[in-house]
Amino acid sequence: MAETNAATSTTLDMPIAKIDADRHLVFGWANVAVQKDGTPVEDLHGDVIAITDLEEAAYAFNLEFRATGEMHTGEAVGQLVESFVVTQEKLEKMGLAQHALPQGWWVGFHIPDDAIFAKVKEGAYTMFSIQGMGTREEL
Repeated sequence: MAETNAATSTTLDMPIAKIDADRHLVFGWANVAVQKDGTPVEDLHGDVIAITDLEEAAYAFNLEFRATGEMHTGEAVGQLVESFVVTQEKLEKMGLAQHALPQGWWVGFHIPDDAIFAKVKEGAYTMFSIQGMGTREEL
């Protein structure tokens, strides 16, 4: 991760995009590195992440974990069912316009626990949170 300033990036609100209550599924952007217009995105901690670093982190998560806890604590309460990292190269290979989608990591999770899924449906949990570690580099 790298520090940035507001003049070169923007903070993006990434709420949960879809809830399938019947199947206990929740979908949305886990992280967006670059907006559709090419502007880097600053996270809630004031950091930006290069799409290449985000892609590596997503693949590592998929290979090693594939599960999510509730607010980064306790046992896993959800399992990854969908993961796609959007990059410029992938957009091109799919025949989509350069600015068709943001560059970022889209995920879907199955949350079988009724009480925890109720918190998602009720709006107590409004977006995904990526837990991880990085090295800050000043730009």
